[in-house]
Amino acid sequence: MTAAEIIKDIKARKFKPVYLLHGEESYYIDQVTDYIEDKLLNDAEKGFNQTVLYGKDTDMATVLGAAKRYPMMSDYQVVIVKEAQDLKWGKEDAGSKEAEFVLNYFEKPLPSTILVLAYKYANFDKRKKIYKAISKSGLIFQSDPVRDYKLVPWIEEFIRDKGYKIDQQASALMAEYLGTDLSKIANEIEKLMLNVPKDITINADLVQKNIGISKEYNVFELQKALAIRDVLKCNKIINYFASNPKANPTVMVLANLGGYFTKLLKYHYIPNKADAASALGVPPFFVKDYEIAARNYNTGKVFQVIGLLREYDLKSKGLDSTGNVDDGELLKELVFKIVH
Repeated sequence: MTAAEIIKDIKARKFKPVYLLHGEESYYIDQVTDYIEDKLLNDAEKGFNQTVLYGKDTDMATVLGAAKRYPMMSDYQVVIVKEAQDLKWGKEDAGSKEAEFVLNYFEKPLPSTILVLAYKYANFDKRKKIYKAISKSGLIFQSDPVRDYKLVPWIEEFIRDKGYKIDQQASALMAEYLGTDLSKIANEIEKLMLNVPKDITINADLVQKNIGISKEYNVFELQKALAIRDVLKCNKIINYFASNPKANPTVMVLANLGGYFTKLLKYHYIPNKADAASALGVPPFFVKDYEIAARNYNTGKVFQVIGLLREYDLKSKGLDSTGNVDDGELLKELVFKIVH
């Protein structure tokens, strides 16, 4: 079941007594949690019947104590536990009264209570008895990270659902620059929409202007410069990154280059290059860049580059490094080794 389907059911007043929302991607967990918090009860009902707790500031006894109350002048009460990954869930020792108390509630939750457990940044342990109990009595939603090759379609669908249009180059630029954090992407798109009329198609220029991406000096352009081994352009971009480290963090640059050269390696092994766009998960107009790069980097060199990227990723984190070289110098050194 998707987050959209859960929200659709809630809109139709089809509720579950327990919602366990867990996973590494927080965007959809927040989306469902926020909808329940904002929309399930009206303003008059919220005062008596809505409780919001935070995992690190509460315990299971308090959570279940709140869940066992009956609603006042309403059919339902809502109990939301945010940051539930910080909640002390208790041990499931055989014969433990505490474990039995907790498990008993999740096996037979109060129908008039809607308990939401927002367990973010990790997957809940599916071996736990609590998990199995909630899977029978309530609803479990796992929010997994979006793979990098699915980011462009995700961005395009998000923008389309908002009533806007975007061209493929602009969506690809956003995917390359913003990474896989969906909350960050959604926030940047929302800000972009404040400055773009709905009747205008969002293009790369609008993305660069409104999201703070330099038109000439970005990871996207660095990849293109590396593809043709344009040493001068590469150094100009790296110098720009070094002077703007907050806007261009080394960890993001290395992650993007890692993804790029991994796709380049995959390109070498695609039997039918006509299928390259779908095989790589990129828009068709990007295939030419990989075709050019493949001529300049054979498979042996690509393997070497991927090894270099891993090595310099560790160095940027202080491993196998003297500690006297800043990130800008590390990137310059890395780019020199890539293109030579």
